[in-house]
Amino acid sequence: MNKKRVHLFVSGRVQGVFFRDNTRKKAEALKLKGWVKNLKDGRVEITAEGFEENIEALIKWVKRGPLLARVDDLEVKREEYEEGFDSFEIIKH
Repeated sequence: MNKKRVHLFVSGRVQGVFFRDNTRKKAEALKLKGWVKNLKDGRVEITAEGFEENIEALIKWVKRGPLLARVDDLEVKREEYEEGFDSFEIIKH
């Protein structure tokens, strides 16, 4: 199994609906490492590393998001695996 890194930008009703916390929980369940944060323009940004099948599972989940969210657009940037994280964290500004 190959390890991958992905950088996601999520648009829609994705702030104020526990998107970051639910993303952290999902990523931890999938044994992914990285971070999630709100952006000033209303989007959520996610960087995650781990096994390719778990990355794909996270992307599939992010397309729906948590119960109260509405995902209008998802930008996916696939990057080289760097093993740059110890855990999956919520970054707060």
